[in-house]
Amino acid sequence: MVIKFKKLSEDAVAPMRANPTDAGWDLTAMGIESRVEPDIITYTTGIAVAIPEGYVGLLFPRSSIYKKDLELVNSVGVIDAGYRGEIMLKFRFTKEMGTGYVPGDRVGQLIIMPIGDVFFDETNELPEGDSRNTKGFGSSDNLLNRLSS
Repeated sequence: MVIKFKKLSEDAVAPMRANPTDAGWDLTAMGIESRVEPDIITYTTGIAVAIPEGYVGLLFPRSSIYKKDLELVNSVGVIDAGYRGEIMLKFRFTKEMGTGYVPGDRVGQLIIMPIGDVFFDETNELPEGDSRNTKGFGSSDNLLNRLSS
């Protein structure tokens, strides 16, 4: 698959993978768009992409984010197939005087995934689930504890 992209500034860096088997394409910071609140910062990439219909782009922080005092504000960014604007990543500082990225740093990664045609059909009854059934958060913990005993 070929994903068309456009550099919105001459200095923008094309999405790249460090290794041919990497799932994510690294995105490089071009600058800082805004500092909306003292603890939130938006990094621009200078890149726009054309994600094909039937696919979605997912923005994740790079695994090296643990070296920075940042977390991606929306956990995972979603780029829909119709979006043609600049890719930006919004982070929150986890410490008051945290260290961030500087222009030229790789700030995130873009993963392209297929999406299927999904339709919701309202019903009065759902089929039986697995052992969790309607139990929520942490419901598989007891199962994992029993398996490891």
